[in-house]
Amino acid sequence: ASTWPKGAKVALNFVINYEEGGERCILHGDDASESLLSDIPGAQPLEGERNLNMESLYDYGARSGFWRLHRIFTKRKAPVTVFAVGMALERNPAVCHALKEQHDWEVASHGYRWLDYHSVDEETEREHIQRTIQIHERVFDKRPVGLYQGKPSSNTRRLVVEEKGFKYDSDSYADDLPYWNMEFEAPHLVIPYTLTENDMRFTTPNGYANGEDFARDLKETLRFLVDEGRAGHCKMMSVGLHCRLARPGRAAAVAEFLDFARSYGRDVWICTREQIADHWTENHYPKGAGNPMTTEPGVPVPDLDVKRAGVDDGTEEGPNE
Repeated sequence: ASTWPKGAKVALNFVINYEEGGERCILHGDDASESLLSDIPGAQPLEGERNLNMESLYDYGARSGFWRLHRIFTKRKAPVTVFAVGMALERNPAVCHALKEQHDWEVASHGYRWLDYHSVDEETEREHIQRTIQIHERVFDKRPVGLYQGKPSSNTRRLVVEEKGFKYDSDSYADDLPYWNMEFEAPHLVIPYTLTENDMRFTTPNGYANGEDFARDLKETLRFLVDEGRAGHCKMMSVGLHCRLARPGRAAAVAEFLDFARSYGRDVWICTREQIADHWTENHYPKGAGNPMTTEPGVPVPDLDVKRAGVDDGTEEGPNE
């Protein structure tokens, strides 16, 4: 059965997506303006033109929203994973400095650009992955160990595995627990993300209307998962946040939920995705695959009892238990 440290029932991970500065814009050499994930209803890309309203909304994330979220989590000494776009880091040294100061935060790769890699050729995507690693090494003195491309191509996971330095990727929404992808020579850890417990739903039809909606959904989700954990089925929960959407009423919901989560004490482990990866690798590495720290590259993994095609959660339960 899956378990978490110190008997916790739920592993709770907050993700701050730092994308501002890596979005589409003709000033960045793109052929159109950004159109996604903003407070402009039904926004469409402007071909060959700037969208000044869209640019100012993204500026809000860098100028105000990031710092509001930063204050919420640092005040409460809560760990966070940041999905950081490489170009966005290059364009905001102040944010980089703030991230480097938070030693209990994790900065994961969110690609070099905040764009759809489905239409990007393999060599360009590989180069973007490497470039983002180099940015992290230059800015933070260490490489990222997790990657969430967000809008991945069919090549993304293979490129991540071939790079050999990532502990996990999060380009999946397939489970309430981490699981092992078995398509490659060695098991590769996938830590699923979420599009439901995510403030992006403030920008979607039938999404959140206000902060109360957001807080209520997060509380109901955590309450149910804790009950499942107490019944013997531990789970993880991700909460997705975006700096440009961190307006005061919405951010208040984040603070309220974080305090609510803390009220569960040891039943809720608030952690980074890297901590989840380390725990899962140490405790739920697939049987028969050897020690992940000593398995030599290029050595095929023995045949395993895989519960789903290409997938193994590493536990003795079913994939969703």
